[in-house]
Amino acid sequence: MNVSLRKARTVIRKTLEKGREMELKPMSVVVLDAGGHVIAFEREDGAAPGRFAIAHGKAYGAVMLGMAGTAQMARAEQQAYFMAAVNGVYGGQVVPVPGGVLLRSAKGEVVGAVGVTGDTSDNDATAAMAGIEAAKLIGEI
Repeated sequence: MNVSLRKARTVIRKTLEKGREMELKPMSVVVLDAGGHVIAFEREDGAAPGRFAIAHGKAYGAVMLGMAGTAQMARAEQQAYFMAAVNGVYGGQVVPVPGGVLLRSAKGEVVGAVGVTGDTSDNDATAAMAGIEAAKLIGEI
């Protein structure tokens, strides 16, 4: 099971709305399916062009490890060698910080991940959760 394009678009739209409501810096949001493939991406006007790679890295780490960004960061702090090895395995594509949110269905199955970047990692995660909840998905930060 994967997150649908319709739900991915809702996640992005509502995440960006929350970012504007919170007066965050320009954001970039990506939604990946359960296999780590991009379903949808948007970068707000004024967001740095390199933000896609950061948003993707946050989401990619979450879905490929089955572990949200907050848990990845804790793991990196406790076992830096593990996250370094993971990044080696995945070609340096993992960004282990908040803002990488694992998506689950109501049954608890991983259906994808969301990556948000642009402001602080904690603010990125807060905005992501607003989008996820609006799409009636379950987010794990």
